[in-house]
Amino acid sequence: MIPLKTIEELILKHSLLEKELSTGELDKKLFAEKSKEYSDLNEVISDVKKYSSFEKEKKDLEKIIGDSESDNEIKVMAETELKNLKLENQKIEKNLKLFLLPKDDADKKNAIIEIRAGTGGLEASLFASDLFKMYEKVSHKKKWDLELISMSQSEAGGLKEVIATIRGKNIYSTLKYESGVHRVQRVPDTETQGRVHTSAATVAVLPEAEEVDIKINDSDLRIDVFRAGGPGGQSVNTTDSAVRITHIPTGISVSQQDQKSQHKNKAKGMLILRSRLYELERSRIEGERSKDRKSKIGTGDRSERIRTYNFPQGRVTDHRINLTLHKLQAFLEGEAFDEMLESLTLQAQEEKLSNLS
Repeated sequence: MIPLKTIEELILKHSLLEKELSTGELDKKLFAEKSKEYSDLNEVISDVKKYSSFEKEKKDLEKIIGDSESDNEIKVMAETELKNLKLENQKIEKNLKLFLLPKDDADKKNAIIEIRAGTGGLEASLFASDLFKMYEKVSHKKKWDLELISMSQSEAGGLKEVIATIRGKNIYSTLKYESGVHRVQRVPDTETQGRVHTSAATVAVLPEAEEVDIKINDSDLRIDVFRAGGPGGQSVNTTDSAVRITHIPTGISVSQQDQKSQHKNKAKGMLILRSRLYELERSRIEGERSKDRKSKIGTGDRSERIRTYNFPQGRVTDHRINLTLHKLQAFLEGEAFDEMLESLTLQAQEEKLSNLS
């Protein structure tokens, strides 16, 4: 049960925000903040009002059912209506509890996705390339904007590492469950005996941090410039355009050499560094909040194997929610991605609700 006081406060808040926004007296910044708050509340206000009137409607129907003078046909209709009312109220209550859960400020941010080949040599780098292509296809289908930051290729079209930004609506909340170790089981093209090999790639999804999110002091940075090198050590640049930025207090280091301009490399490097530091601080705070419990989803533990892609059996299994989809190719094409995402989101919501107490 949600306290009636909480429900009344939501209705009052919605009404007050409506009045404030209609006055035209708020400055630009405050108007934007209040508008966002009103917009979020507007999505659930209909459910809030229904939940508020539930007890009265329930009592009215129970009165009809319990009245000895009521017509039998009316009683049957009232019983059906009461049953439907209770079912609807259960759904509304769950939706409102989710709305009232503490919000993760990062959920509405864009994301930086980092994919690295893990154990498995060439096959791992080919799998890292497959994963990146999958996220590209998902982005295309959802009309997200994916922009490559840096890419390090291996032989045969594989990827040792790739970093990209993905921008759109609520990107981080959609992709955050992708962080972890992704494992692949398949027969490599070079395998003559037909044996299945296992290799892996790690995916890290970070909320894209803006300058207002995290303050970085210039004195905490060491910036080294050097000449960018191509495959096999060849020089791809005649100027010192590559940049390595080290955050001295944490030891986090970012190298960027994809652009010919030192200024552009530094800007992209700072984008990655800022997001890694922001995620580090978020993880620290979350760790303090959840010392007594370990969440199955969203722990951010990238050493944890989260998913297996089995090519011989054409299946993809997410180990956190024990869900197997026998449509591996469709998943890699971005077709079945939402099916997995919805199950992960649902499980995360259920866990948050169970921890609400």
